[in-house]
Amino acid sequence: MANRKSICFVATVEFAVSAFLLSHLKELSKYYDLTVIVNLKNPNFLIDKKLNIKLVNINFSRKINIISDLLSLIQLAYLFLIKKYDAVHSITPKAGLLAMIASFLTFTPVRVHCFTGQVWSTKSGLSRLFLKLIDKIIGNLSTQNIVDSKSQYDFLVKENVLNKDKALVFGSGSVSGVDLLKFKPNTKVKSSLRKKLKISPSSFVFVFLGRLNSDKGIHDLINAFISTDLKSAYLLLVGPDEENISSKFKGNQSNIIFSGLISSPQDFLAVSDVLCLPSYREGFGNVVIEAAATGVPSIVSNIYGLSDAIVLNKTGLAHEPHDVQEITKLMKSLFNNRKLVMDLGKAAKKRAISEFDSKILVKHWKIFYNHNLT
Repeated sequence: MANRKSICFVATVEFAVSAFLLSHLKELSKYYDLTVIVNLKNPNFLIDKKLNIKLVNINFSRKINIISDLLSLIQLAYLFLIKKYDAVHSITPKAGLLAMIASFLTFTPVRVHCFTGQVWSTKSGLSRLFLKLIDKIIGNLSTQNIVDSKSQYDFLVKENVLNKDKALVFGSGSVSGVDLLKFKPNTKVKSSLRKKLKISPSSFVFVFLGRLNSDKGIHDLINAFISTDLKSAYLLLVGPDEENISSKFKGNQSNIIFSGLISSPQDFLAVSDVLCLPSYREGFGNVVIEAAATGVPSIVSNIYGLSDAIVLNKTGLAHEPHDVQEITKLMKSLFNNRKLVMDLGKAAKKRAISEFDSKILVKHWKIFYNHNLT
């Protein structure tokens, strides 16, 4: 179609695109010419998702690497200069820094970044100052910033990272919302997966779903679960084990199950009774509303981002970060009160459907670009 505006999305890894952008890309591709720049491992990963969108590979370094990052910046600036995109939209900090610098230097008219959490919020000293400076640069060079929770918006404005006139939150929060066709109660899956995992139908299952590392509070969760001493309860730890945590517990705790990285998170939510997310930092915690859509309430740490993902004591419970005793207490209280679990789950599901349907977020993105690319 002639005279269609063009948008270039930049992410460091394919996972960020798959996790946050697929629904938006599908809808926006009806109206705009889209390009996705990413460190490409699978050249067909968008085709596999039934999206015919241009893909460009740049070998972004995950960690700070001056030479590699400079090369990536030059590649981005060259592409932006010759392609003359109408908008550049980045997600993840490394992609945000490089894309916003390159798009600013090449005079791209619309420059957008998604803020989905701050690494520096749990750090101190020079490390905090340096990483915070990166977010400030991104915020200053962009023309607009999408923040995925209201409490994160307040935090970033208070910390002078973002100008409130250049930042917005869509609806009740989240970048992508929840695919309600994918995340929903499924008794058939629940029965078959429990059988596969050797968990009885009557057992109570807590689940953690995400990257297994210290910032996610995973050590606190495991220690709290062990402290509960609940013989008929299980803890499912679902996601990539980034710190080899499983080696410390395999063989010693038969009711702690490490499943590794899986392709069907909805199945592990359907099999569970309560989601636990004791993170020290989180932009929003999309897994909380994915669990909610499945009818599963959450126990979360009381931090910005997660405070938007639940309604306290209505769709989930909260504890202070690092408080293993309180996590233990909350896990025990829900194990011993199945009616409360059901009530919280029903309210969580109702809220997920009414406020976080992915279609609602897609509509916000469509309106945003209709307004900014007229």
